[in-house]
Amino acid sequence: MTGDEGLQLWAGAGALIAAASLSFGLIVLLRPLLRRHALAQPNARSSHREPTPQGGGIAVIAATILVTAGGVAALGETSATAEILAVLAAAAFIAVVGGIDDLRPLPVVPRLALQVIAITVAIAAMPSDLRLVPLVPWWAERLVVLIAWLWFVNLVNFMDGIDWMTVAEVVPLSASVVLLGWLAGVPPPAILLAVALMGAMLGFAPFNKPVARLFLGDVGSLPVGLLLGWLLLQLARRGEPAAALLLPLYYLADASVTLLRRMAAGEPFWQAHRSHFYQRACDLGFSVPDIVRRVFVINLALSGLALLTIVKHDPAVVVASLLAGVALVAWLLASFARMRL
Repeated sequence: MTGDEGLQLWAGAGALIAAASLSFGLIVLLRPLLRRHALAQPNARSSHREPTPQGGGIAVIAATILVTAGGVAALGETSATAEILAVLAAAAFIAVVGGIDDLRPLPVVPRLALQVIAITVAIAAMPSDLRLVPLVPWWAERLVVLIAWLWFVNLVNFMDGIDWMTVAEVVPLSASVVLLGWLAGVPPPAILLAVALMGAMLGFAPFNKPVARLFLGDVGSLPVGLLLGWLLLQLARRGEPAAALLLPLYYLADASVTLLRRMAAGEPFWQAHRSHFYQRACDLGFSVPDIVRRVFVINLALSGLALLTIVKHDPAVVVASLLAGVALVAWLLASFARMRL
């Protein structure tokens, strides 16, 4: 290990501890206020049985933004500085939208329109000459990125339905972005953001442990989706689209298959529901810890496959890794859809 690599390792550990500590401390300070003004009441679609405060995402996103911004300032001006500051601003904006929706639910169209504004800001900050698929027109590529990013933001929100589910997704995914991003040459500010997000989520985890004493809320799940989407784009931008697809594959599959199934059945797919595979698993006898444990293990396996695609730039290895990832996720979804004995 070189001196620079050792310094980066210590800086990363410091950012992780700082984000976790700040997130934990802010939650301790905010919980009395959230208990009074942001209680999530149980209903037919929810998985909790007692009124539980929501809004823990305030601390998670605040810690992520503050630690990332502080780290970027310490790194000095780089080519990625303006872009990551725009992404942090977009995350703050979408967090406000989510916070309003937590307290007083917004209609679907205004909510999506505000999300589009936040994502457009983040896309506009990307290098103008950046191309993911040079064969298609620039405007078509950016439009596809916008739609895909919007869907990803909302699917992360949809999947935040049981205790520790988002923790089981964000921690391994962000940790993988740190490792894979370093191998793929992702700029240090983006890796710093991944470290800060992972630390902030770890600071939130003790409060969301089953049975949860605090929920993330839309104020957290929406900006977490935006930040994760941007981090995955960093891998894709450096020629690693397979890794960027493998890391969130379980979330993508559960949310997308559920959406398509609801659309095919003529159900109002834009409304809250309890038909995700992990929710059906709860109804079929799986315990919440068992569900999130399985999701966490699958995410570790997907991370290993993503690493393989980066280490071995062989088309056959990439295809085999993608097929293995699809098979693993399909097995998990099928197991969630069966009655537990």
